[in-house]
Amino acid sequence: MGKLPVVSALAIVKVLRKNGFGISRQRGSHIILIKFVDNKKRIVVVPNHRQIDPGTLLSIIAQSGMLKGEFLNFLRR
Repeated sequence: MGKLPVVSALAIVKVLRKNGFGISRQRGSHIILIKFVDNKKRIVVVPNHRQIDPGTLLSIIAQSGMLKGEFLNFLRR
């Protein structure tokens, strides 16, 4: 799939909201999003930074339950 793009927290939150996540709260510099899947709560924590490190982005994608390619496709839209 290649290198991950440099993205901001706002771009990540936008993708997650398109996929059914809602912003639950913001604690300090972290935005917490929640989505209910099969009566279970899926929580994603996004640091509110201008640039998200590649490792952090991969962690966010894993927390969301999305595939890397699926997430990147939504990011390009």
